[in-house]
Amino acid sequence: FDETMGKREIGGRTLLDYWGYNTVGFFAPNTGYTARQEYNREGTEFKNLIRELHQNGIEVILDVVFNHTAEGNEQGPFFEFKGIDNRIYYMLTPEGNYYNFSGCGNTLNCNHPVVQQMILECLRHWVIHYRVDGFRFDLASILGRNEDGTPLLRNLAEDPVLKDVNLIAEAWDAGGLYQVGNFPAWNRWAEWNGKYRDELRSFLKGEYWFAVQAAKRITGSPDLYGGQYRGYNSSINFLTCHDGFTLYDLYSYNEKHN
Repeated sequence: FDETMGKREIGGRTLLDYWGYNTVGFFAPNTGYTARQEYNREGTEFKNLIRELHQNGIEVILDVVFNHTAEGNEQGPFFEFKGIDNRIYYMLTPEGNYYNFSGCGNTLNCNHPVVQQMILECLRHWVIHYRVDGFRFDLASILGRNEDGTPLLRNLAEDPVLKDVNLIAEAWDAGGLYQVGNFPAWNRWAEWNGKYRDELRSFLKGEYWFAVQAAKRITGSPDLYGGQYRGYNSSINFLTCHDGFTLYDLYSYNEKHN
């Protein structure tokens, strides 16, 4: 990802971005995360980490961001897909500007078969070579913003290489598409249950009339996942995450201040 985004000098030190959500190389691990230098051995430490976690009964879910890249909007830099084929890799308005369903300046064009193949090959790469156990898809509703259905979501669900891995959708995007409870699942996809987070927070900090909603969430959200092809396993329950409140702040503040 673009480590230079937001780069600045503080107290004589150069501070770089460690957030990791503006992808540049979808197939490459970031060596800045390693304990020691990995010149010409990129990924070795991560592979060893996954192997040791597996030996201790811990699965590894990789957070993947296929909704946008670090190239930004019309004012953003050119260092990958814009130069390869801008109209294939990005969703563009009739005027040639970038749709911004991601909130980050651009939106990857997951309608196009070339982009879909890139995503599929990338996921296979992490499963085959790194043995990850699944993926959490950032702003996954963007992957299904398609006028003729959701071929990418279905292809991922039915792919023989990915058949045993966890597929977890953040079932919304920054453009207003919210699909918690009705994300196209193909009997394979689970969802981040955003309603569990929001309604448990309201209940635990004492808002009126939220006991009924809290009871539904604690018992597996049967109102959302009680259909023939969905079940309680479709719901990934969480209280806080990487871009929300810290657990302490969750019940201390009404709004984020960071």
